[in-house]
Amino acid sequence: MAAAASVVWRYLGVMIALQLVMLSSTADPDMLQDICVADLTSAVKVNGYVCKSNVTADDFFFAGIANPGATNNTIFGSLVTGANVQRIPGLNTLGVSLSRIDYAPNSLNPPHTHPRATEVVFVLYGELDVGFITTANVLISKSIKKGEVFAFPKGLLHFQKNNGMVPAAVISAFNSQLPGTQTIPTTLFAAAPPVPDNVLQKAFQVDAKVIDDIKSKFAPK
Repeated sequence: MAAAASVVWRYLGVMIALQLVMLSSTADPDMLQDICVADLTSAVKVNGYVCKSNVTADDFFFAGIANPGATNNTIFGSLVTGANVQRIPGLNTLGVSLSRIDYAPNSLNPPHTHPRATEVVFVLYGELDVGFITTANVLISKSIKKGEVFAFPKGLLHFQKNNGMVPAAVISAFNSQLPGTQTIPTTLFAAAPPVPDNVLQKAFQVDAKVIDDIKSKFAPK
């Protein structure tokens, strides 16, 4: 009996150790202090921002997503206004942020990814066709309207399209203080230095004239 009990406890010990290793390798670390307001002017670079010593309520406040953004100055007719650590220094180490996205009629938030966060959108008004594409090239899509929610998994390519004749808007929530965004058209056709034309021609199976025409649409005005 004693030998059997010893084996059981040894097995349980191994399983607990494995669980602890899995948790430590997949979970974000806990904060080590109540707050760590970002010093956005510091020259010291760390994974995040160093903490500043003089803290005020304004470090935790931002009014920039209260009103619709101007969508008439964008290529795609949509505008993303971030409420992340770069706008709200108090978010540093908290692992959360928001954005507001405004869409003109018949506009698009083009295919893009957030390498550091899952995104959840809540529709303020209007209707949108939204979707993401899995790594198996499966499109998961749905039409959503005021008061509804849709989630985009971390790192997967996704988009939102306003096919309506009236504006639309959402609030986006992220599980990162700075989720990062790579917009596919801009990344490929407006990078600096530029992606070589022969790479784009081969990738899209088109000739140089088509690539030049697309790049011209993303050139600085």
